[in-house]
Amino acid sequence: MSDYSFVTIWEISSAPENVWDELYHSENWPSWWKGVLSVDKLSAGDADGVGSVSRYTWQSRLPYKLTFDMRATKVEPMSVLAGVASGDLDGNGIWHFSTKGAVTVARYEWNVQTTKWWMNLLAPIAGPLFKWNHNVIMNWGAEGLAKRLNANVFVARES
Repeated sequence: MSDYSFVTIWEISSAPENVWDELYHSENWPSWWKGVLSVDKLSAGDADGVGSVSRYTWQSRLPYKLTFDMRATKVEPMSVLAGVASGDLDGNGIWHFSTKGAVTVARYEWNVQTTKWWMNLLAPIAGPLFKWNHNVIMNWGAEGLAKRLNANVFVARES
């Protein structure tokens, strides 16, 4: 398995509750986030959504799809949304929400391992392409969210 760690920060000129609502309701992502082919709710979890499981299928500019299940492990409205992934990617992701003046900051930390044999085989040479592909997907998400919320967005990355 090959390990990848990403940090993407979206600064969105929209109210925190609007940003939270769009990211929390991932079943709507295919309508505004290019590259999200489908999101299927497999189980609901508790009243806050902890324990819920959704299956995500993604495709970016590179000619492959990734499908994984995400189980919500922590839901603190307008603060934290975290989960554990299993499938074509294994690992964890966590959204942190904060504000900076009139801007909502959504910081996503994604720490995963690829499980597809061919991705692991090609990782030494294709790793930079896989990282680029992740960044494309996150840019599409930022652009789609900005359009959906009629807002401006700035994307930053840390690695």
